Amino acid sequence: MGRARRFQWPLLLLWAAAAGPGTGQEVQTENVTVAEGGVAEITCRLHQYDGSIVVIQNPARQTLFFNGTRALKDERFQLEEFSPRRVRIRLSDARLEDEGGYFCQLYTEDTHHQIATLTVLVAPENPVVEVREQAVEGGEVELSCLVPRSRPAAVLRWYRDRKELKGVSSGQENGKVWSVASTVRFRVDRKDDGGIVICEAQNQALPSGHSKQTQYVLDVQYSPTARIHASQAVVREGDTLVLTCAVAGNPRPSQIRWNRGNESLPERAEAVGETLTLPGLVSADNGTYTCEAANKHGHARALYVLVVYDPGAVVEAQTSVPYAIVGGILALLVFLIICVLVGMVWCSVRQKGSYLTHEASGLDEQGEAREAFLNGSDGHKRKEEFFI
Repeated sequence: MGRARRFQWPLLLLWAAAAGPGTGQEVQTENVTVAEGGVAEITCRLHQYDGSIVVIQNPARQTLFFNGTRALKDERFQLEEFSPRRVRIRLSDARLEDEGGYFCQLYTEDTHHQIATLTVLVAPENPVVEVREQAVEGGEVELSCLVPRSRPAAVLRWYRDRKELKGVSSGQENGKVWSVASTVRFRVDRKDDGGIVICEAQNQALPSGHSKQTQYVLDVQYSPTARIHASQAVVREGDTLVLTCAVAGNPRPSQIRWNRGNESLPERAEAVGETLTLPGLVSADNGTYTCEAANKHGHARALYVLVVYDPGAVVEAQTSVPYAIVGGILALLVFLIICVLVGMVWCSVRQKGSYLTHEASGLDEQGEAREAFLNGSDGHKRKEEFFI
């Protein structure tokens, strides 16, 4: 176990008088709290000290130091200071068994002592995260988080995508330490595969704002998908075409099969895993090519339609396009010209003939003018106009 940082919190000030009020010697102690593996300092403050005997004892009432002289062979305890004003000892690598009351005894006419209580906290270790059963797309996953030792009992929290998840916690006291566990359940989909879920543990043995965390990478199984990618968009006779079957799935499909409709693959074809190579293409290679992949959750198939072009035919098709456009425009112009000519002829037929004018005519009524026209009256002039 690595050593924790040193933390101490003075909790209570204790006093004892070695003589009458205001005139006797006094000793003062402070309670100390330390994290397991850390460093604790136990101090006995002396007031009006006259050189009397000072003894420091551990919770088992074993003498650690007698007037500044080591009495117990435990190198973790070191005398840091012995003066008329205070006695200070240093405890390294604090352990749970070191917890208890340390006696500062001042021997005068009457023996007086004070107790400095040492409290040892246990910081949580990195939580252990496990999954109850394999997660499958569309189902639920249950994760458990365990911290076997902490004092006081650690508080466990779950986080996913920076959001806290609601878990169910439980704890069990084992002697001076606690074992704490928490579980969480949530639905998963294929997009959750590879996602991060965090279990965080905190208690007072850790510095403020610090915690122990464990990240769990979600393993979500799902049926495969497949898609074919071609090495080139247009293929001509003599080209080499490489088809790649891009497969995704968890577990990843171990085998990929290539087919060509109801026909066998060309003899020149080379199928190696995800790639199918077709060298020296000819029109006989045309067809629908498929790749198939499967795992225990399903299977997938992708299609690719191969059309091999003759380079000469491609060029002819490309050059024929402008001529077709020009021919269409000319045909439209001829049609418009014919329509105009037909219209002109029709108008000339409609307007060809004679009609009566009313020059020097005294007839005001339309009926009289019509009668005069029919009877060939001399008093009326007849005009004829012809359109050529």
